[in-house]
This record gives sequence, C-alpha cells and structure tokens, in this order.
Amino acid sequence: MQQEKQPEYGPVVFRDRAAGYAFLTRSTATSERTIEWDDGNAYPVIDVEISSESHPFYTGKARTVDSEGRIAKFERRFGEGV
Repeated sequence: MQQEKQPEYGPVVFRDRAAGYAFLTRSTATSERTIEWDDGNAYPVIDVEISSESHPFYTGKARTVDSEGRIAKFERRFGEGV
C-alpha cells in the first residue's frame, strides 16, 4: 500500500442538526469546522441532512403506501392480465 496516496483516516463528528444528534467515529471525510466533544477535544464536524435519529424508517414514522388501491386502479384502467 502506498501511504502517500491514501487519504488521512481520523476521528470525525457527524452531526444531524435536524434531530440534534451527533456521533463520533473515524472517517476519511474532513472539514474546516470543528466541535468540542464530551472528552474536551476538538474534532472536525460534518453536518448531515438525515441520520438514523431522523430517518422515518428508523424512527417508526414511515408512511405506508396503499399498494392495494394502486393495483386495483391499474387493473381497472388497463384490465387484468396485462
């Protein structure tokens, strides 16, 4: 492995501003902005639009599509066996 071609891998905070949720992990992503974490150290912070705290699938607020009604409408319009 050629070290000079590999991106730097280090601690980064990902923050979901909509949910007020942040987590510290390791990544190759970088940012000029920093945030002070619970341990007193400053880490680069990356703001994301959605995370497991705000995604409808993970929060249980997902809407289900009325697939039976849509299929019935399709069959009425185009007939069965199409």
